[in-house]
Amino acid sequence: MRGLKFVEFEKKSKQGYFALKLPKMSSWGTNNPDHAPKKYWSVEEARGKLETYCAYQERCQWEVRRKLYEKGIKGDSAEELISEMILSDFLNEERFARSFARGKFRLRHWGRTRITRELKLRQISPACVRLGLSEIDPEEYYDVLLNQAEKKWEKTVEKDPFKKRYKVISYLMAKGFEQDLVQEAVASLR
Repeated sequence: MRGLKFVEFEKKSKQGYFALKLPKMSSWGTNNPDHAPKKYWSVEEARGKLETYCAYQERCQWEVRRKLYEKGIKGDSAEELISEMILSDFLNEERFARSFARGKFRLRHWGRTRITRELKLRQISPACVRLGLSEIDPEEYYDVLLNQAEKKWEKTVEKDPFKKRYKVISYLMAKGFEQDLVQEAVASLR
């Protein structure tokens, strides 16, 4: 293989002689200043595209601001578009927080801690975070926690019971469940 020239190597690799597979890498990174966004939007174009973007699923101001930045709209024009979306009720932080908390709990089985952290990351106000978390029924929450604990307990292959218990607790804590509830749920498994 050392004697092969690059062109021959490339030609033979396309023909299947070499089983060298590399992962696909995207050149569009968030911190890649060498590349411009794929396409800039004008302010008029952005208005229509944002309505579609927000109508598809609930969005928060942070997500819309990020989208506008990606498309080259910054500063006052971005804030003006966001305020228009709020006035026309395409953006609503409370509605987003409720939908986000409901969806992440029911579909991803996240706990309150993780949901709160993700909402804060999206710059949602503490009042809206509380309203979002109020969507989660406490009884359903504990049932999901027990179900997740049982599943993880069965899947974990560990002979030492202390290590197994540690792994299950770590998993549930990473999912965002509170430590006291996790301890109670794991204790009920024995």
